[in-house]
Parts: sequence; structure tokens; C-alpha cells
Amino acid sequence: MKLSHTVTIAAPVEKVWAVVMDIPTAARCLPGVAAVDPAGADKFNGSLLVQIGPVRLVLDGEIAVTSRDDASRRASLRANAKDSRVGGTVRSTVDLTLRDVPQGCELSIDSDVQIGGRIGEFGQPVIQRKADQMLAQFAACLGRTAAG
Repeated sequence: MKLSHTVTIAAPVEKVWAVVMDIPTAARCLPGVAAVDPAGADKFNGSLLVQIGPVRLVLDGEIAVTSRDDASRRASLRANAKDSRVGGTVRSTVDLTLRDVPQGCELSIDSDVQIGGRIGEFGQPVIQRKADQMLAQFAACLGRTAAG
């Protein structure tokens, strides 16, 4: 499943880039993140608690920065997680781009997500709505964190 999001953040691009690339700090802006801990160079272990409909998922996994270009403000990440209670996996590659706009900066996030097991039974529209909701909260928090 492909997901694309673009949001405008009312903060300077340099400050937002610094927050986005500080993975533990940026992760605190994502609703439901319980923990993100370093696990090596550009690698992290974490947990995400998310509710989709009546079901609560606890996704435990790893995040890795696979490429980073500070000059063009582009980065790619890989995330793999599993939920042991419901049964399922989430694997994704995420491409981030940040650029200057008059209102601050624009963050584009393009994700290729593979969902396996029972988690996939929720369907793309439900997952898309949840992703949209989480990204709006993430962008607002990034703006506050970068500004402040």
C-alpha cells in the first residue's frame, strides 16, 4: 500500500530538519510512540501503541535511516514491526523531503507499506484515515518542537 502525505509546518526548514533527523525526538511527536532507543549507528528500536477501530495494536520493531542528504533535506527510512497479540507485521520504507515555502516549510512523506497477518484485515481506507490523523498530529508537534 502506498501512502503519501504533504504538510506545511510553520517553522524554519533548518530547525524542522534537525528535529526530523533526531529520530528519538521526532518519534516523541508521533502519537502512540511508547519508546525509541538507539540500537547502533542510525538504528533504533521502538514501540508504537495505536488503536484502529476497536483494536489496540502494540507494534514493536526497528527503524533504520537508510540514506540521508542534509544539503537537499532528503532521507529514507526503513521500519519493521510486529504485533504479537493481534498477530501481524508492518514493513515500510519511508522517503522524507523537506523544502522551504513562504509559510515555513513543507514536509513530504511517501511510504510503501506492507501489512501482513490480521492487521491487514482492517483495509486500506481505515489505515489511510488513521495515517492521516497521526500525520496531522505529528506535523503540529514538529512545528512546536522546532519553534521552541
